[in-house]
Amino acid sequence: QVRPVESGGGSVQAGGSLRLSCTLSGSTVSFWTMSWYLQVPGKARVWVGDINTGGSTADADPVKGRFTITRDNAKNTVSLQMSSLNPEATAVYSCHIDGQTTDWGQGTQVTVSS
Repeated sequence: QVRPVESGGGSVQAGGSLRLSCTLSGSTVSFWTMSWYLQVPGKARVWVGDINTGGSTADADPVKGRFTITRDNAKNTVSLQMSSLNPEATAVYSCHIDGQTTDWGQGTQVTVSS
């Protein structure tokens, strides 16, 4: 069973930084374009950005210049480095394989206080 496993969330003050990690259980991230998403309770999941197999990235406009997605294939890990966080970033963050109907992980909670 292929399933992402997210970690690294926590509580930070506005303006702070946080690094999230995603490991793909049952497969390897080197084979896939991987995306990060956020979701607030009661609202739809929102795409944050992605990284393809060659290491090129694409980001949603609101996070350009502040969020950076990287991959470490040797560790089977995709990371989301978040800087200059504001309270609007408070959400559950998840990663997922692009274009696949594989399972979603539990996500990791990020809480940003003002």
